[in-house]
Amino acid sequence: MNKIFPPNLLPLHKRNNIAFQYGRGPYLFGADGRRYLDFVSGIAVNSLGHCHPQLVGAIKSQVEKYLLVGNMYRVPEQESLAERLCTSSFANAIFFCNSGAEAIEGAIKMARRTHFCEGNVHKNRIITMEHAFHGRTIGALAATGNPKYMEGFAPNLDGFDQVELSLGAIEAAIGKTTAAILLEPILAEGGLHVVSNELFSGIRDLCDSHDLLLMVDEVQTGIGRSGKLFAYEWTGVKPDIMTLAKGLGGGVPIGAVAVTDRVAQHMQPGTHGSTFSGNSLAIAAGNAVFDVMFAPGFLAAVERVSAHMFARGQSMVSEFPDLFEEVRGRGLLFGFKCRVPNAELVAAALEEGLLCHVAGDNVLRFLPPLIINESHVDEAFVILGKVASQYNVKQ
Repeated sequence: MNKIFPPNLLPLHKRNNIAFQYGRGPYLFGADGRRYLDFVSGIAVNSLGHCHPQLVGAIKSQVEKYLLVGNMYRVPEQESLAERLCTSSFANAIFFCNSGAEAIEGAIKMARRTHFCEGNVHKNRIITMEHAFHGRTIGALAATGNPKYMEGFAPNLDGFDQVELSLGAIEAAIGKTTAAILLEPILAEGGLHVVSNELFSGIRDLCDSHDLLLMVDEVQTGIGRSGKLFAYEWTGVKPDIMTLAKGLGGGVPIGAVAVTDRVAQHMQPGTHGSTFSGNSLAIAAGNAVFDVMFAPGFLAAVERVSAHMFARGQSMVSEFPDLFEEVRGRGLLFGFKCRVPNAELVAAALEEGLLCHVAGDNVLRFLPPLIINESHVDEAFVILGKVASQYNVKQ
């Protein structure tokens, strides 16, 4: 399907020439009359699929009350969602924002301010990882450190030391000015590399021994995507700061920074803020997402379906070794390391009615809504098998 740049929109996204009329569950229905299996979910955003009744009901109910009163007043539903996030994580306090990039920006400020308030003014640099992705704002771009994304936006903000994802490289980069280490539990955009429990634990030990804050970017991996509510839970290690967004609102823009008491005590009125942060519409969506995810068996089902997907994926690697090298990821953040251009497979899958996406390191990525079952996985792999067979014939 050809790519287009619609008039009057900045040509920042290469768009497929298809428009959708509505969605239900894991399916989107196009203006062309076709049904598409959505294994992109707005890039891990539509955690409950399309038009989930509890999410729709919560949004409708809130719209009929009010949308925004501002953070000059109490917002009880905001307090409730913050309590739920804290109760289910390491955190003691939450700051709500509007996107993943905003969450990263807030987390950077909080890490630096913590050391400033503790009398360590010189500790203001953050170690980040190669092949990471933290967002498109200037600060988030500096943390990401990818020259491709930074081209034309010089001068780059200083304050970040990017290293390869290894304990030795991270330890070597620590200096007197280091304040924190920032990493993703799974390098989602960077090729679905899962950070091992041993490496995660080693990084935590480095933070403890050098008085550094451990920051985890769970914008894509959090809110059930990995099979646990937060991906750091797989490691047995607790961070000091965590960023969230994407799946938290089920499709409504929202982000959050979760922090320990050590960090929270230094964020006083006026040190940070946002007009739309924690607005009632986004909070209603977030609470609805939590209502569904806290239902008995929900996350267990994500793990069960994930196991089925990885098993099907391994079979696909065995059947088409010239196309697929290995499977990667965790939970319903799944992908194939490809031997052929991943974008070609994505385009071919779209023609057959399956929406999937690319990731770095030539990975074909699946990000289905968390409400799918094994039959949806089977449907996706039937389509992918057809695509793979047709691709081999063309070569």
